[in-house]
Amino acid sequence: MKAECILVIGANGQIGSVLVEYLREIYGLGKVVATDIRMPDYPSGIFEQLDATDARAMADIVRKYSVTQIYHLAAILSAKGEQDPLRTWHINMQTYFNVLEVARENGVGKVFYPSSIAVFGDHVDDIAEQWSYLDPATVYGISKTAGENWSNYYFKRYGLDIRSLRYPGIIGYQSMPGGGTTDYAVDIYHKAVNNEVFECFLKPDTTLPMIYISDAMDATVRLMEAPAEKIRVRTSYNLAGMSFSPEEIAASIRKHLPDFSIQYKPDFRQAIADSWPKEIDDSQARKDWGWRPAYSLDKMTEEMIAELRKKYDLVN
Repeated sequence: MKAECILVIGANGQIGSVLVEYLREIYGLGKVVATDIRMPDYPSGIFEQLDATDARAMADIVRKYSVTQIYHLAAILSAKGEQDPLRTWHINMQTYFNVLEVARENGVGKVFYPSSIAVFGDHVDDIAEQWSYLDPATVYGISKTAGENWSNYYFKRYGLDIRSLRYPGIIGYQSMPGGGTTDYAVDIYHKAVNNEVFECFLKPDTTLPMIYISDAMDATVRLMEAPAEKIRVRTSYNLAGMSFSPEEIAASIRKHLPDFSIQYKPDFRQAIADSWPKEIDDSQARKDWGWRPAYSLDKMTEEMIAELRKKYDLVN
């Protein structure tokens, strides 16, 4: 067991809810402090209610538990963010500024900041390189780009050890979609196992980068546990798992559920998806700290269907 105490901010979300349990398996139940603005229905382990816009409350928790690492996951995502851009900017940036200052003032050893493929825009071709030009098309992407630059600034100015990943769309069975443009690839499995027609808000051939939740968790902790001298990117590392379109994921599902039906009704999220690259070059992460994904589309589909059938009590 490692002598660390980890604070997870935004622990009720799609990533946070899984990451908390993943970290507790590594560090121990009493070494991970989960926080969110709302109490979970069935809290386990240490949980503190926290509004991440309240820096004083955040600092109190850091001091109370002698926190050594902060994973900051609270944010308004891409699709929801476009409904209220100014609020999205305020929430996403103010919460991160609070994390940076609380960490700096209280000697927190490491900070994890999740970025996103939303930082890329129309000036990136089909494949986004590590150092591709960032020209985000959404307020969520703008906030993530700004956060990357602030991370780099705090590392250079104060020596704060901040590490970051540009997540592609994350697919997992543990929680429901959270308002991101790539979340169709989560919802589609729920509809499929329940024998419901899936209405897709993207065109059938819209290819986007994705990653399975297990790979995302492995990459996150692998990055955070890497020796500091291995971390050569202090903005955010590109991360990739697989790339596919709605028609390709539907075909993968039909290998297990032949009667699955999908309809296409593109909406405003199509423009968001069109501004993102189709593939991510994560060779820098592979080189620096040994990143390797384990899941393909078909392997992910098999596991998603099996786990969701258990969740909905559909196992024969």
